[in-house]
Amino acid sequence: MDLPPNSAPYSFGGHVFYRKLNRALPIIVRGEGVYLFDEHGKRYLDACGGAMVANVGHGVKEIADAVGRQAGTLAYVNGTMFGNEPVEALADTLVARSPAGIEKAYFLSSGSEAVEAALKLARQYHVQRGQPERSIVIARTPGYHGNTLLALSASARAHYRELFEPWLLEVRMIDAPYPYRAGPLGDAAPAMTGDALQEAIEQAGPSKVAAFIAEPIGGSSTGASLPPAGYYARVRDICDRHGILFIADEVLTGAGRTGKFFAIDHYAARDGGPIVPDIITMGKGLNGGYVALSAVLTTARIFETMREGKYGGLMHAQTYSHHAVGAAAALATLRYMDDHHLIERAASVGARLQERLRSLSSDGRGAHLVGDVRGVGMLAGAEFVADRTTKQPFSRALKIAERVVDAGLQRGLVLWPNTGHADGVNGDLVLVAPPFTISEAQIEELVALLRDSLADVAAAIGESLQVPTVASPG
Repeated sequence: MDLPPNSAPYSFGGHVFYRKLNRALPIIVRGEGVYLFDEHGKRYLDACGGAMVANVGHGVKEIADAVGRQAGTLAYVNGTMFGNEPVEALADTLVARSPAGIEKAYFLSSGSEAVEAALKLARQYHVQRGQPERSIVIARTPGYHGNTLLALSASARAHYRELFEPWLLEVRMIDAPYPYRAGPLGDAAPAMTGDALQEAIEQAGPSKVAAFIAEPIGGSSTGASLPPAGYYARVRDICDRHGILFIADEVLTGAGRTGKFFAIDHYAARDGGPIVPDIITMGKGLNGGYVALSAVLTTARIFETMREGKYGGLMHAQTYSHHAVGAAAALATLRYMDDHHLIERAASVGARLQERLRSLSSDGRGAHLVGDVRGVGMLAGAEFVADRTTKQPFSRALKIAERVVDAGLQRGLVLWPNTGHADGVNGDLVLVAPPFTISEAQIEELVALLRDSLADVAAAIGESLQVPTVASPG
């Protein structure tokens, strides 16, 4: 990644091993609402909630106070020996908000751990039912489910696979529904209808498939792409027909991000009722970023199979599972969202966010970079292309997504980049996922900053678009 203008090289004078080692990182000392403030007083509009986490905003005193009270009463007990009141209350709260049939909640610390546990749960469920041959997982590309090795195996990030392929398990990949690049007909039809899942199951052998995992609405990997209306009804029917568990990865999309508590709630079964996954994973916005926490939600049927089996429970351990302070933070976060009607706000004010972001493709000196803007609620993606007619991506060598993020940081705007989605290597987009508390005036500020950032990038690469490009995929 190129260094942003006026950025100093990374200093090794300190002792922190940061994730990125090619740049100096601003030191953030305070957060308030949608803004972050660094040690020099510079203000940043957090347009992506950190990593799509800060859904209630920064510096919420009610949540900080709840965390402090719980830590002062009981911070930690071993989840294999004791229960605690916050996790009991949080499980009740999440089950009450879940599709009918989801009855149990298992708590961990991160989204990756939740996905890891969910996949292990699926495997153990089939083994304990007398079907040990079910070991195959089907996932989608583009897609991402986490960085622990089993979760990473189910992800489709080429730069991770380049390093860790020898350690990853084989996961069968199908094309994700991606309306901007797929179109409604032609070779992409199986991905858009669910037929791709049916074909993959037939190729693998239906009796060998354990689970299908998918983000109900695309996260960063497809830039908030929405599958067609009937997609998950078809997925649910296919999984039921073959005895396969459907895992809805709601780590990014859950807890109200899309204007409903779960992204899967935007879809209906063939009878008009809710789509009920067998397992749901949550994280990120579940606790607003105040204390690390994630959850695996599942059905009574799967729970009873775990309880009655010879192992006496789920064979997955994590020291900080069922953490009292983490659960207290999540309860306070959900209470704050209810008190301030923030999920409803994510839907209503989110519609305004989507409308204003769509103007980026028609207004401003960098408008020609924007191929598509899509999303729902407080989750949106802007995809950048070299040719809007053909949807031809920029060459990865130009690092357009990184340039936009760097230009945004210079102007005081925080965005989330993604690359490689167009063909596995090329493709540039940014994700916009601000706190649900963002005002309409702050939306205008966000869009203006992003428009100026795009203009900065357009000027840097040349307004004529006579820049390196690659052939349009597909």
